[in-house]
Amino acid sequence: MRVLLAGFNLDIETIKELKSFVERVAERLDGERFATLGSVEQQQLIQQLQKEALLLLNQDNLTPETLSAAYARISRNPKPINELRQIARQEVERARKSNQNIIFGLGHSSVAEHATFNFDILGVSRYAVETIEHFRLASYTEKSQRYILFKNDFVIPQEIKNTKWKKNYINLIKEQNAVYQKLYDVLNPYFFELYQESAKEKANHRRIEGLAKEDARYAISLATQTQLGMTVNARTLENMIAKCNCHRLHEIREYGNKLYDAIKNLAPSIVKYTSSTEYLEEKSQKICDFITETFNYDVFNKSDDKIDVILADADEDADDRVLAAVLFKYYGGDFKDAIRHIKKMSIAEQKQFYQIIYNSMNPWDSILREFEFVDFTFELIISASNYGQLKRHRMANISAQYYDITLGVTIPDSIINIGMKQLFMDIMEKTNSFYLRMREEHPTIAPYVLTNAHRRRILFKINLRELYHFSRLREDSHAQWDIRNTAKQMCDIIKSRFPLCAALLGGKDQFIHLYSKFLNN
Repeated sequence: MRVLLAGFNLDIETIKELKSFVERVAERLDGERFATLGSVEQQQLIQQLQKEALLLLNQDNLTPETLSAAYARISRNPKPINELRQIARQEVERARKSNQNIIFGLGHSSVAEHATFNFDILGVSRYAVETIEHFRLASYTEKSQRYILFKNDFVIPQEIKNTKWKKNYINLIKEQNAVYQKLYDVLNPYFFELYQESAKEKANHRRIEGLAKEDARYAISLATQTQLGMTVNARTLENMIAKCNCHRLHEIREYGNKLYDAIKNLAPSIVKYTSSTEYLEEKSQKICDFITETFNYDVFNKSDDKIDVILADADEDADDRVLAAVLFKYYGGDFKDAIRHIKKMSIAEQKQFYQIIYNSMNPWDSILREFEFVDFTFELIISASNYGQLKRHRMANISAQYYDITLGVTIPDSIINIGMKQLFMDIMEKTNSFYLRMREEHPTIAPYVLTNAHRRRILFKINLRELYHFSRLREDSHAQWDIRNTAKQMCDIIKSRFPLCAALLGGKDQFIHLYSKFLNN
């Protein structure tokens, strides 16, 4: 695993200084002018430029801390912001003390959000990425198993490197990868035949090859190595490192340590409380112990019903609530009064109200914020592949159970169509058998061998505005079929229950049809 600091934000004046210096160097070392100088003068000029460069680079203001310090002073100092930035750049140690006092003394942690960092994260497992990308207030771009053919690269957990499990672990994952390659070799020509008209255009070849990679990947494990880029502010980074440092997996603890090593000397005044705490370390175990001691699991409904999408909870008056929130904003009464007025309206009048709200909307326009006052909670049973995409919708509330092999696996239709279902299921059965044996001794490590096809239960709470974003992205024809199926089931349920506020739910490619149908009927 490698964690590299790829970049961070700097004060624009610092950037201008560096740029100006480079321009001066280029001008003074101009070939013709430089050649006219004597050798002694040339040497003196070079030494002078070296000295200037060292002075410039040795300044402590090559850090995002000065921006945090300057912005922290805005609320208490009448000086213009640009002057506060200049002061912070000139007095970095004082700026750092100011950060320490304001962020950690007074508790105004939001000041740390003005500093941002970019990281290259390489050689981590897909299983670890589920934790890495758990944090909401960061941005991630990950190597895609839909577009890149993966090689035989996988993570061997530190916990089993010197145990009896290592050899069989490696053998199983290599066998999974061999199945992956076999599936791809057959799926690739299958999809080219299926889309032969489209395949006549060379520009479409990469997309068609991607379909084969997309479905073959259901056979590979969560131990598969990947890489990603991450952008995160200092406040979230501190929380991230602290939580990683007390994680049950060695891979995540190592990741937390490497994150901290990458920035500890760069921004010591805004990333401070990174050590594991008793609260973070023991919270999960204490909750599990209490549940075990308190509840009789036999009283819980563990039905064999494997419905993939269930609407677990919803605001029953969703159509009314959105209109009431809009009315509240423009009307001036209290919310209960707004609800009372909306409930007096006929269905036709309510529809007309929604038509006005939707009028002139484009597929790329965000729907009104008032749609956030309606919440839905879904219970989902989805594959690891599906979850890998679902987890990116971090503004929703996602609570995931551990992977559960009794929920079965998701099998791409294409694998059935090419007659390789048995090969696929054989490797799934081998995986399940090894997983169960390994889980007895290493319960936290065993999920590494599970595949993208294995499934888990998810509790997914989302407001209606965010559901519109989710739907436009995930119901679109360009979306991956697994999450597209889940999104469609979710949105079909909502549209059947709430035909007005959910009328335009659908992929971007469906928007014009949905818009025209609702506004013209």
